[in-house]
This record gives sequence, C-alpha cells and structure tokens, in this order.
Amino acid sequence: MHAPALATDPAAQDLEHLRLLSIFHYIVAAMTGLFSLFPVIHLVIGIAMISGRIDAPDPDARLAGWFFVAFASVFIACGMTLAGFIAYAGRCLRRRRRHTLCLVVAGLACMIMPFGTVLGVFTLVTLTKPQVKALFADAPGR
Repeated sequence: MHAPALATDPAAQDLEHLRLLSIFHYIVAAMTGLFSLFPVIHLVIGIAMISGRIDAPDPDARLAGWFFVAFASVFIACGMTLAGFIAYAGRCLRRRRRHTLCLVVAGLACMIMPFGTVLGVFTLVTLTKPQVKALFADAPGR
C-alpha cells in the first residue's frame, strides 16, 4: 500500500487552499454569529427592567435597563455584521473575487480568538502570495 500522490502543481495547491479557506470561513462565520447572540439575555433583562417587569427598589433601574439594551443591541449588531462579512469573504474566496475585501476581512477575523486568529493568519499568508493574487485576476466570470 502506498500513500496517495500529493498535487505537485502549485496552482492546484493554491486552488485547494482557497477552497479549504472558504469552508473554514463559513465555519468561523457560523461560530461568530452564534457567539454574538449571547447578549440576548442582557437584551431581555434590559427590556424587562425598562418595562417594569423586574421590581427594582432603585429608581435608576430604568437607566440601567436602557444601558443593557444599548450594549446588547450594539454587540449583537456588530457580531452579526462581522459574521456576515466572514461568510461573504468565504464566498468570494471560493469564486476568487474581491481580493482586497478578503484581505480586510482576514485582518478583522484575527480579532476573534482563537479560531478567527488562525483563520485570519492563514488567509493573509495565502492571499499575499503573488500567484494567488494572479488567480483572483484570472477568475472566470470577471
């Protein structure tokens, strides 16, 4: 029994790397979207504080409720936007389009530790190769 032959064609290897990066972008986007929904509990608590469903002896509870709602809303919106951009970058990697957008999103993905950081670094390393940039320029349908 022998090991399967590895692709020796550099262009084929680069295409395979882009395909794998695309898949991993979808996975990290799903994880980012899921984790960005964690503050929903803060949103619910804040709405309950504002509406008076939570009895609080402190009259400033409504102000704290507004803080909870604002913080949770901003965090959820930013997280879902980032997840959307990561998923869209995965699609662009698959189609070999929007090289600059993929670079920017890879840099932003580095903020999401640990998986986004690994994905961002590998994406940046792959996309900065001149032969990969040429693949984006030669993509079909341009």
